[in-house]
Amino acid sequence: MESKDDPRFRITPVQQMAAACSGALITSIIVTPLDVVKIRLQAQQKNVESKCFLYCNGLMDHLCPCFSDSGTGNTPHPQPHLSPNWYERPGKFSGTVDAFIKITKSEGLVSLWSGLSPTLVLAIPSTVVYFVTYEQLRVRMNDLVGNTHKNGSKELSGSKQPFWIPLISGATARIWSASLVSPLELVRTKMQSKRLSYLEIGQALRSLLQYHGVTGLWKGLGSTLLRDVPFSAIYWVHYEWFKANFIPLNSVKGPNVAYSFLGGALSGSVAAFITTPFDVAKTHQQIELGEMEIYKEPPGKMRTTTYSILRKIYLRNGFPGVFAGLTPRLVKVAPACAIMVSTFEYGKSFFERRNKRLYEASNAT
Repeated sequence: MESKDDPRFRITPVQQMAAACSGALITSIIVTPLDVVKIRLQAQQKNVESKCFLYCNGLMDHLCPCFSDSGTGNTPHPQPHLSPNWYERPGKFSGTVDAFIKITKSEGLVSLWSGLSPTLVLAIPSTVVYFVTYEQLRVRMNDLVGNTHKNGSKELSGSKQPFWIPLISGATARIWSASLVSPLELVRTKMQSKRLSYLEIGQALRSLLQYHGVTGLWKGLGSTLLRDVPFSAIYWVHYEWFKANFIPLNSVKGPNVAYSFLGGALSGSVAAFITTPFDVAKTHQQIELGEMEIYKEPPGKMRTTTYSILRKIYLRNGFPGVFAGLTPRLVKVAPACAIMVSTFEYGKSFFERRNKRLYEASNAT
C-alpha cells in the first residue's frame, strides 16, 4: 500500500486552495453565530466604555464601531461613524442560550450570521494563503530532510518528521498571511465605519502615509504577530504530533475526520491557553488602534505596547488578569481549529484519491 503522501498523487497548490477555501467557509458558517450572540450580549450592557468591538467569524478578528459619533472631541472634521445595524437591535437576553432562542424567533435564523459577508472578503483569502503556505513549506522541508523510501514515496506526517518543520512552517505561514492582509483590513475598517467612497479612501490612505509613512499601512501588525505566530507554531507542532501518533494515515480513504477534528480541537486549546496573555494585550491594542483609525483624523499613534499592557494588568490583577477571558477563548478557538483542520484534511484526501485514480487510469491505457 502506498504511503499517504506519495509524490505521484500529491495534491497541487490549486487543490490545496480549494480544500482551504471550503474549510474556511464551513468554519465561518458554524462559528460566527457564537460570536454574534456574544457581541449582542455585550451590546445590551449600559456601561460599555469602548467605541469599538471585535467581530470574529472563526477565521480572524475584525474591528467594528460600537455606536454613532457626532464628530465631537478630537475629530476636526465631523463625520458620522456608523455601527452595524444588527449591533444596535434591541434585545434583553439573560444568557447565551436565551439569546440564541430570542434572536432566532424575533429576527429570524439568518440574523445569527449578521455581518458575516463583508468580513469573508478578507478572511477567506487570508486563510487560504495561510494553509497553502503552511502545506507547501512543510512538504518542501520534508523533501529536503529526505526521509525517502526506495519506491520514491515519503511519510511526511510520520514520527520521523522533525518537530521544527511544522514549527517553522506554521510561524512563517502566519507571518506571510498576516502581513498581506493587514493593509487591506485597515482599508476595510475605514470603509465599513464611515461608508467612505473609493475617492475618500484614497484620501484617508494618503493622510496615513503622510503622517506615518509606508509602515503606517501595517499599524498594529506587531501585536498581531506576537499573538498569532506563537499560536500557529504551537498549534501545528501539537497537531502534527497528534496526527503522527493517533491518526491512521495509511487508510485508503486517508485520515479519519473524527481524529483530525479531535486533534485540531486539542491542539488549538493548548495553543490558545499558552498564548492567552498575548491575546489579552492584542485585544486592548486592537481596540485602541480601531478608535484611532475610526474616530480620529489624522490617525494617532499607538500609546501602549504589549509589555506595558501586560505589566499593568499583572500589577492590578495578577495572573488571573493576564489569563482573563481564557474560557470564552477556548470555546471559540477549539471548535474553529477543529472544523477548519478536519475539513482541510478531508479536502486533501479527496483530491489525493482523485489524483491517484487519474494516475492509475493514465498508466492503464
